[in-house]
Amino acid sequence: MAMKPLPRMISPRAHAIFDYVAAGLMFASAAWLWPRNKRASVAALICAGTELGVGMLTDYPGGVGRVIHFGARREIDLGLAAMMATMPDFLGFDDEPEKKVFLAQGLAFTVLSELTDFPAEPESVERSRTRPRAA
Repeated sequence: MAMKPLPRMISPRAHAIFDYVAAGLMFASAAWLWPRNKRASVAALICAGTELGVGMLTDYPGGVGRVIHFGARREIDLGLAAMMATMPDFLGFDDEPEKKVFLAQGLAFTVLSELTDFPAEPESVERSRTRPRAA
């Protein structure tokens, strides 16, 4: 049975807000996890730093660098979600309760990317350069 696609109801501005809140929560998680599980805390720092960096480089409201086209963020966010969900396996704490933090974050990013109204990818523009002819 085929499913209907989810409605795209999250604006770029709301997506930006979620990105920065999620990065802040992951930084807070790192501080909270530090006394309990150092590997989980390091994983949270990696996830938070990655999310903050990608958010700052995206061309949406709140982006600073505007290097990443917002239309490409769907694939990037799905990759980040996979990274977050697999961090416990990668850093060796997959049998510990701290794993739930990363699974929840990965799930949240997957849902966010499916509900965000992303624009179409920009077509590649070839720039023609006028070069001076050699004498």
